[in-house]
Amino acid sequence: MRWNLRMKAAERGIWKSAEMRRRLAEAGLDISAGKMSGLWTGTPTTIRLDDLDVICEVLQCEPTDLLIREPEKVAQRRPAQPEEQNATAPAVVPRLGRNRTAPPA
Repeated sequence: MRWNLRMKAAERGIWKSAEMRRRLAEAGLDISAGKMSGLWTGTPTTIRLDDLDVICEVLQCEPTDLLIREPEKVAQRRPAQPEEQNATAPAVVPRLGRNRTAPPA
């Protein structure tokens, strides 16, 4: 996911994090300067849904405007699988240890 807060804020004429913080406070979300800096300059690892709701209200946008999917990055993370595995899966053979019985038929 890509965090798009600064672009959405710029579209609304908000160019500085202090201005965004002030507008969030007016909307009922009192946010620390450190947390605002993290939201403004990078991609947050977590965000409360209530906070996201207020941010969307202030910017008059939807969460999908702030959180942009990047399916190509997901595809890059997927491990490459050899074609042999895709063709046929190996048969599962139960391993019987000491004092174990065979599963019911």
